[in-house]
Amino acid sequence: MYEPLTESATLAPGYAAAQHGPRPLTLFLDLVREQTEGDASRRASVLAGLRAYQEAERTPRPDDMPIVARAGRAVLRDYGGEGPPAVFVPSLINPPFILDLADGNSLLRWLSGQGVRPLLVDWGYPEDGGALDVAGHVAERLLPLIDQLGEPVHLVGYCLGGTMALGAAMHARIRSLTLIAAPWHFAGFGARARGEIAALWEAAKPMAELIGLVPMEVLQTGFWKLDPERTVAKYGRFGLLAPGSAEAQAFIALEDWANDGAPLTHAAGRELFDDFIGGDVTGGGRWRVGGEAVDPARLRVPTLEFVSLNDRIVPAASSPRLPNARTLGLGHVGMIVGSRAREQLWQPLAAMLSQAQQS
Repeated sequence: MYEPLTESATLAPGYAAAQHGPRPLTLFLDLVREQTEGDASRRASVLAGLRAYQEAERTPRPDDMPIVARAGRAVLRDYGGEGPPAVFVPSLINPPFILDLADGNSLLRWLSGQGVRPLLVDWGYPEDGGALDVAGHVAERLLPLIDQLGEPVHLVGYCLGGTMALGAAMHARIRSLTLIAAPWHFAGFGARARGEIAALWEAAKPMAELIGLVPMEVLQTGFWKLDPERTVAKYGRFGLLAPGSAEAQAFIALEDWANDGAPLTHAAGRELFDDFIGGDVTGGGRWRVGGEAVDPARLRVPTLEFVSLNDRIVPAASSPRLPNARTLGLGHVGMIVGSRAREQLWQPLAAMLSQAQQS
């Protein structure tokens, strides 16, 4: 059995920008102008809500959990609990703490009291100037972290982390695989969305090549374009909430997460935009990890997949289509931290992990 490392839990640095607000703020303000043109009252309410969000008191996040393995700047954080380890793989985009968002709204801390031993991959800040692509993160970060545990694990991947977990499942000793809102058939994003993402990448590519990184702001701008009206309107609604209320604090915690995040390496950005979204190499069976093509049909372990029919970030049509799939009516983030997440995702996931480790 593994023990926590003695190193401080500060190996993965914080990502937060100095500002409390949408990143990049100037482009967000342009979006506000576009969405509220001709409606001065609505514009004023959105800007008032934005200011209230920026100036609101923050509830401290839960403390980081102990580190039990590391590979480069990536570390594995132990949330306690019992049973075989369940390794949770978050996306490379946005910080991993969406799975541990706040006291009383943490999937991982809840699972640790349900007969599950969750461990969270924290990718840290890119240290190699852009050399590792997505497959490289699987081969040189995720797989070594899993190997250090010395026993088969449950593997659970969220968003792009699910794509990566599928790649790791071809090589790691695992007891089960669960995917949550994981894109695989990128052609399922649709021609229009893929075209808009391609244009965004073309504009950002020269800078990314120069600095070896894809700033989080580039990715955030792409997310905003998926639903610009909602992106703006939610700040107007926030301005109507009672300061310090539970609903206001929940909004702040989620938006601080959404406006946070380390950059992608240039290689990971190139693979994501050119090969995954542009070329659908995963859905076409051409994505290779460790020199081997990743084929979901070769999985020989219990699987579970959560697919949202209301997901604006990862459409249901892009899912890997594993045999054991559950469809939800929650959004991409709501399925993890929303008011109905415990019933629709947390509890079925805990049941799956408990059953798989007894088999």
